[in-house]
Formats: sequence, structure tokens, C-alpha cells
Amino acid sequence: MHETSAMSQTGFSHLALILTGIPGLQHVYYWTAFPLWNCLILIIIKKTQSLHKPTYYFLSMLAVMDLGLALCTLPTTLGIFWFKIRKIEFNACLTQMYFIHILSVMESSVLLAMAFDRFIAISNPLRYSSILTKPTIIKIGLAIVSRAVISLFPIPFLLKRLTYCGNDVLSHSFCFHPDIMKLACADIKVNILYGLIVILSTVGVDFVFIVLSYVLIIKTVVSLTTKEKCLKALNTCVSHICAVLIFFIPMIGLSILHRCGDNVPPMVYIVVGYIYLIVPPVLNPIIYSVKSKLIRRAMLRTLWWKNESM
Repeated sequence: MHETSAMSQTGFSHLALILTGIPGLQHVYYWTAFPLWNCLILIIIKKTQSLHKPTYYFLSMLAVMDLGLALCTLPTTLGIFWFKIRKIEFNACLTQMYFIHILSVMESSVLLAMAFDRFIAISNPLRYSSILTKPTIIKIGLAIVSRAVISLFPIPFLLKRLTYCGNDVLSHSFCFHPDIMKLACADIKVNILYGLIVILSTVGVDFVFIVLSYVLIIKTVVSLTTKEKCLKALNTCVSHICAVLIFFIPMIGLSILHRCGDNVPPMVYIVVGYIYLIVPPVLNPIIYSVKSKLIRRAMLRTLWWKNESM
């Protein structure tokens, strides 16, 4: 029987929650090196003058989001895998949950900004530099942070007001709002409604505008004179499309599971949770490194310089 926390029948009660890892994978830890890829992308973009362009500024933002997500979740994940520490204090859990969710919303917004970047680059290349200036990019970055922080600010307080009793075991190695919410033995209609409003008004709106951006991009590309120009324009979008898919598919899957998957085996929650947690930060820098000649060349120069200096 799982160890349970001290509880009362009214108000805020949990002292600790129990996190869940993947059984049998306690010694598999090599994947924890994935933040290094994002650090490498950031260093290369900062040091390479030819990468000081709007596209790569947005890529830097994406790498920061992935790095932040890793820093939020690795402590509890490593605690389970390396030290078998499964307990997390309730306030610490709420803090981790808040940052995971704001970083996810921010990543969604960055992907929308990158879609806008691709649309401007393809539909109006002559005005690209004058539209996406550094001050404009800074304003976009501040708007992304502000929206995520403000929209998710009430979530921890809505969870703290609930009464918790009975089960205290979470489905993942990190704290996730729908997962915590289901542990309450009080009415959670307000939490469900607010969570739905937030996800639809942030991630949902971002996804709709990303799709709309690509409808306009395809419309522009179709009007190009030659097939070669058409393919070249579409090729610049491949990395972004991959980033969108590997972010939105696990996120939507995890949200649906927690809202509609009452009869789903616990292992499915765990696996989808790890896909949501690991896949985007691992694949994003690899995808952009493979598809971008400028990043590839900068990486090779960096590695060559290190080899020469050794």
C-alpha cells in the first residue's frame, strides 16, 4: 500500500504527494543529457554573427523554453530514477506545475511567432527585416511571457482551496494540473472550467493561427512562378512543421488522457507523460541542426576549433 499524506476533511490538507516513474528504468539516465543540445544551439546562435536574424532569435526562444522545461522536471525525475525519492511537498509540486504549464504555453506561443516569421519571409521577403526588427521581437517575447504568467497565475490558488483525501499518488514524475486536480474529493468544476478556458485561449488559439499561417503560406507558394521556387519555399518550413507536430501531438494526447481516459492503464499515462516531457526538447535542436545549413556549418566550425585547440 502506498504511503499517504496527513489529511483533513476541509481546506488545504496535503503535506506531500507521491510521484510515479517508469518501472524497471531506474538505471536508464543517459537521456538526461538532452539539455546540452539546447545549450549548444544557444551558444552557437550567440557566437555566430550570421545567425543574428529573426528566425534564429525565435529558435533561441524555443531552445530556452525546452531548457526551462528540462530544468523544471529533471530534479523530480532524477530523484526517482537515481535516489528513489518519490515524495514531493505540496507547495513545491504546485510551483513545479506552474512553471511547467507556463513554459508549455510559452513554447506554444513561440511556435506561433515562428509561423508568423515563416509567413513574412515567404510572402513579403523584401520587407522581412523591416517588419521583424529587434524591438519588435523583444515586444513579441515580452507578450509571450506576460500572457503565460497572467493566464496561469490563478491555477495554484484554485488547487490550494480544494480538499484532498484518499489517494495521493500522481501519474507522472512531474506535477501536472489535471493530475493533481483529480486527487481532490471536493467539487472541481471551477478548476476544470478554468483549465479548459486557459488551454483553449492559449494553446488552442495558437494552434488555430499556426494552421491559418500555413494556409496563407501555401496560398503564397502556389502562386510562385516555378516548381523549384515553390519547393525551396516549402523546404524552409519543414523544421517548423516538425517542431509543431512533436509539441502539439503529445500535449493534446496528455490533456485528452487526463480528461477522458478514466479506464486507461496507468502505464499509458506514464509513457505519454514522458513523450510530452522528453521528445520536444530532444528532437527540436536535432531537427534544426539537420535542416539548417547555417547552424550545421556553425556547429562544424565550433567542433573544428575545439579539436584544433586541443
